[in-house]
Amino acid sequence: MSTIVTESLYQQLISAFSELEAVQESEKWSSLRRESFQRFQAEGGFPTIKHEEWKYTNLKPLINTSYLLNGDVNIDNIDVSKADIPDLDAFRIVLVNGQYVLTFSSIEEEKGLTVRPIEEAQNENNFEKHYAQHADKSDNILVALNTALQTSGVYISVDANTLVSKPIHIIHVSTGEEAFFAQTRNLIVLERAAELEVIESFITLDGAASNLNNKVTEIVVEEGAKMQHYYLQIAESSSSYIHHTEVYQEAHSLYNNYNCNLPGARFVRNNINVRLDAEQVESHLYGINLTSGDQFVDNHTIVDHMKPNCESYEWYKNIPQDASTAVFNGKIFVREDAQKTNAFQQNNNMLIGDKAAVYAKPQLEIFADDVKCSHGCTMGQFDEEALFYLRARGIGEETARVLLVHAFAFDVTSRFSNEAIRLYVEELVAKGLDK
Repeated sequence: MSTIVTESLYQQLISAFSELEAVQESEKWSSLRRESFQRFQAEGGFPTIKHEEWKYTNLKPLINTSYLLNGDVNIDNIDVSKADIPDLDAFRIVLVNGQYVLTFSSIEEEKGLTVRPIEEAQNENNFEKHYAQHADKSDNILVALNTALQTSGVYISVDANTLVSKPIHIIHVSTGEEAFFAQTRNLIVLERAAELEVIESFITLDGAASNLNNKVTEIVVEEGAKMQHYYLQIAESSSSYIHHTEVYQEAHSLYNNYNCNLPGARFVRNNINVRLDAEQVESHLYGINLTSGDQFVDNHTIVDHMKPNCESYEWYKNIPQDASTAVFNGKIFVREDAQKTNAFQQNNNMLIGDKAAVYAKPQLEIFADDVKCSHGCTMGQFDEEALFYLRARGIGEETARVLLVHAFAFDVTSRFSNEAIRLYVEELVAKGLDK
């Protein structure tokens, strides 16, 4: 089923939804799609810069173009080596334009682990229990669009007390000769005391046409479960991403997110929302964003402390170069019942070049009176005096720049739980300084 945008993208989405309604689905899922699309329409469709949460994020250039919707994927000559991570031993899942392609995936038989294309997971217990129960309660209208139109993605469920033996490496591939708009939906559920590590890499194949990806990931971390989660954005400039991650945590659980955006994708908007809905919950959010050219990367995070005795730690670092722009908007909510909360948020920014820009907005909203919370933000140019100091001691300019940026990023990269990924990201940072 293919639809070419010939009018506005908004109008064509209406037509695409009508086509999806004709597909045979259960009344439950058809009704969910219908309600979600009605919400998208009721709120006026795509957000504009008049919306406070999208003040610096202008979608107009992305949606005033022609796209292929729900196009068939050509998997001939697919090469995913761009996503290779040295010394990483992992299961592999490959999504091409959002569609799960078994040919390139390598999930061995693993007791307690269930992996399905999202369209084949509707009869799974955890799918029925959690799908669209968390992200769709956010105020991000593009989640509703995804729920209404998603046709691809992956479902991952880990049984109680299961430690998955290897990380799962999800490779998101963008390819094709025609510009496309993809709606990808992922659901990851860790049952009680389960443990899982997920690495998501985003790549663009050579010659790929312009593409826009509206991706939603819902994550449920049940009591005592632990999840390590990496985003490695290494796509090319023809790719643009709008990504919403919604994390729901139960008692004694741990969720760590490591969000890395490197030179390449021209437009990236990440919404990462973490809801701590029980006592003794812990969450860590780390971000490294190195941008170049006219690239735009916007990270919006919410850490919502809903119950007492929980801890969160967030540290984002932005390094925009050339005429690129980085945005950080981090919110910490401490609800009235969330006494004994310990929450930390820090955002540091190093601008390289007179045309680079950063918009930072760290926020705390505290409604409890027995808490320990702090946040901070720093902004500065590349330290030319430190560069001169290193060069005066016989270190070449390129090496000196890499050393200074590595030192700046160290507070974040040193917290990566996977050594292979830490070394890989540090190498990408060094290469990204040359772009």
